[in-house]
Amino acid sequence: MLEAPYPELDDLLTMMGEAGRHLADIEASEGAAGNISVCMRWSIEPRTRFPVAGEMDLPQCVPELAGATFLVSGSGRRLREIKDDPTANIACIAINEGGCTARLFTSYHRRFERVTSEFNSHLAVHYDQIVATGTNFHAVIHAQPLHLTFLSHIPCYQDEQYLNTHLLRWQPETIVNLPEGIGFIPFLIPSSPDLMAANVPSLRNHRIVIWAKHGVMARSDISVKRAADRVEYAETAAKYEYLNLAAGEIGEGLSVEEIRSICRTFNIKQQIF
Repeated sequence: MLEAPYPELDDLLTMMGEAGRHLADIEASEGAAGNISVCMRWSIEPRTRFPVAGEMDLPQCVPELAGATFLVSGSGRRLREIKDDPTANIACIAINEGGCTARLFTSYHRRFERVTSEFNSHLAVHYDQIVATGTNFHAVIHAQPLHLTFLSHIPCYQDEQYLNTHLLRWQPETIVNLPEGIGFIPFLIPSSPDLMAANVPSLRNHRIVIWAKHGVMARSDISVKRAADRVEYAETAAKYEYLNLAAGEIGEGLSVEEIRSICRTFNIKQQIF
């Protein structure tokens, strides 16, 4: 939940651009891979930056979000380029009464035909979190970080408990920032209803979830950059794990008692260790 004064439209576009550029810098968004969206429940005027208006059907009806506004990356756009020209790469969506349709606002120089194909998963997570918590802001990122995605191809890391006990052992910061651990969803077709349906309950219980053999999705009700941070924390843990595998597993990481002592010191509630 954000307190007034709320971020202006330009502030949000800037933060989305900075998050997209950083995801590319950490090799989590090759080419046009990855997408970003934010949802705001305060009044915002899209026409100042997105003067072209149209109508669109939503992937699902979200009646409780009537009046909410979304900023969503366009299909086929590169996250690293959002920062240079936000309105060419992002659409603004205002949910209509009833929550089944929306007004679609874009700029005259937009470089996409439609919003990201993963918008069904974005919208479903936003809807679930906002209805459950009452927050007035929510950010979601899908990215494809190299080491997390690679580990998701290895059978033992497809077990959520094994995945978390091995990835969260390398730095004290990881358990502090990801106390629920990292969720795991077996491979499902990208953009499919099955992926959308599996994604919602997993992100209800975690702040970041691995989509096996595809990438991750992360969320935050504080800022889009906080969601990007969660991708980076998890990817850094996966990089340590990859390095340890490459070195013949000679590193031991933090012990269970060391991790528990960190949690006691910082009052972190977790059920992994």
